[in-house]
Amino acid sequence: MYDIIGDIHGHADELVELLEKLGYTERAGVFQHPERKVIYCGDFVDRGPRIRDTIQIARSMCEAEAARAVMGNHELNALAIHTPHPKQPGEFLRPRTKKNLHQHQATLTQLDAQEMTQALEWFRSLPVSIDLGALRVVHACWDPDNLQLIARSLEDHGRMTPEFLYLATQTGHPLYTAIERVMKGPEMMLPDGCFMVDKEGNKRRSTRIRWFEPHEKHTYASYSIPALQHPELVTVPVPDFVKPAPYAKTNPPVFVGHYWLPDRSPAPLSTNIACVDYSVAKDGMLTAYRYGGESVLRAANFVTVPARA
Repeated sequence: MYDIIGDIHGHADELVELLEKLGYTERAGVFQHPERKVIYCGDFVDRGPRIRDTIQIARSMCEAEAARAVMGNHELNALAIHTPHPKQPGEFLRPRTKKNLHQHQATLTQLDAQEMTQALEWFRSLPVSIDLGALRVVHACWDPDNLQLIARSLEDHGRMTPEFLYLATQTGHPLYTAIERVMKGPEMMLPDGCFMVDKEGNKRRSTRIRWFEPHEKHTYASYSIPALQHPELVTVPVPDFVKPAPYAKTNPPVFVGHYWLPDRSPAPLSTNIACVDYSVAKDGMLTAYRYGGESVLRAANFVTVPARA
């Protein structure tokens, strides 16, 4: 069985504590469990104080088959910000703007050139999703049509090659749209005059949505993930142009990270959907779900450790 661990963002101390709490022990430099394996939901880098160690722990577990991992949007961003733009000399596929460099700065500071190269090579090898039949893991959104499009593109271009990354970063290209939905989650624009402030202090005119549910019975506030505490939006219905990816209750459980949930008591988002990102990089918790084969997910199966000061 599997323990699904959410976004770590360089918080290796909390990762070690969580692994030990789950019953993993370090042997020959690799955390292992006699009966279980970890599945990481991605976002190993940026923000935290021990990015190098986080990568080493997760990568060594994957190489020893004690864990598996999917790519997070921060790994994708790292690949793009270090890949030269083929048509704009001196530029990169992810523009090195002040905002983008700030988001990636902790990784740039903590890894030397060789370590960065090795990290990027590992990121390049990570799958976008894992489907084990009984459970599924993806960083942000299980969207079958877009997952198939990404899989075809990866096959055509040979994994996360510069050619693949170029198409994946071109606004309006089908691969760009697919990557945005699967790895960053579908979003909806807020009404004119409304905005939200994310946990990095950026003003945003859009918000992530509860993609797994139809929108008809929701307001802007309740359909956002996490829910918005915005008095102007609690009664405004979600417009029909929003495009979710409804996930049937009869489908296998799917686990995601990405969403920086603020709750202090983790719980499934639905009977068969769980988020395991509870904001360790912002004074929350590093979170795992201890999966035992159940088709209906349970709050009691979450395991957490608090973020350290």
